[in-house]
Amino acid sequence: MQHTLAVLVENHAGVLTRVAGLFSRRGFNIESIAVGRTEDPSISRMTIVVEADDATLEQVTKQLHKLIEVIKISDITTDDFVDRELALVKVSADAKNRSEILQVVEIFRGKIVDVSEKAMIIEVTGDEDKIDAFVQLARPYGIKELVRTGKVAMVRGPKSVSEGKGRKASTD
Repeated sequence: MQHTLAVLVENHAGVLTRVAGLFSRRGFNIESIAVGRTEDPSISRMTIVVEADDATLEQVTKQLHKLIEVIKISDITTDDFVDRELALVKVSADAKNRSEILQVVEIFRGKIVDVSEKAMIIEVTGDEDKIDAFVQLARPYGIKELVRTGKVAMVRGPKSVSEGKGRKASTD
């Protein structure tokens, strides 16, 4: 099963390496990871997507708790949350197919962020399914380059992952 973890960590050098290394040593593939500062500049939030059964996830979570920089871990998989990814897609574009590409971009509420004589870079945001669907429709035009961020996710409503962020890490 795919799990989405929201992990609050101290914001300093080496923390991402330690967290990623922990997954690697255990032989788990991180499907997606996105990291950035929170409203508190001394704290970063990692959104980690990992494919694991419940027992395996529990093991990883216990190991994460042992890292001194980890403040809080929340498995938000079963919570009602909003998630987004960003993709930049460079497609072959010439005078003949530009208008078709623009129509596809419009349908997905994307943005053209760069245009050259023979290519366009398109920005698309949305959930994983939306990004996948856009990529499939862009393939016939010739994808020259594709880059995707990891998933970022936030629980809906008043609940906050950072609530109760004491020094002791806990799972929700």
